[in-house]
Amino acid sequence: MDDPAHEGLSPADRARALVTFGWIERGLLFLIALMTLGAVALELLRVWQAQNINLADILLMFLYTEVIGMVAAFYANAAVPVVYPIFIAITALARLIVLQGKEMAPQSIIFEASAILLLAIAATILVRFKAR
Repeated sequence: MDDPAHEGLSPADRARALVTFGWIERGLLFLIALMTLGAVALELLRVWQAQNINLADILLMFLYTEVIGMVAAFYANAAVPVVYPIFIAITALARLIVLQGKEMAPQSIIFEASAILLLAIAATILVRFKAR
């Protein structure tokens, strides 16, 4: 039974489409890396001008590092491991908690901390099952 998505496409057309989408994906990832490096430069300039570094700045640098790591993992393995976006989400939530600080409602802290715990459990499960 033929797949309706492939009806009318010759094998050569399918191959060309896959190559084209592969190049588009690589180009967008390269653009993401450039934009991330630009954001790092702007953040470093802001920190240098303020002459003050706080925990939120450090967590933001971790976010940038994880994005660059995710792009590098794609170029090394031609795929992005699922745990990278999970690590980015964990760091982003931690930064959100730090930024909101004392003004944050207690139940919001519990919700966001629970989300971090859930993401950490998910990452652990993914890494464990991948190893088997």
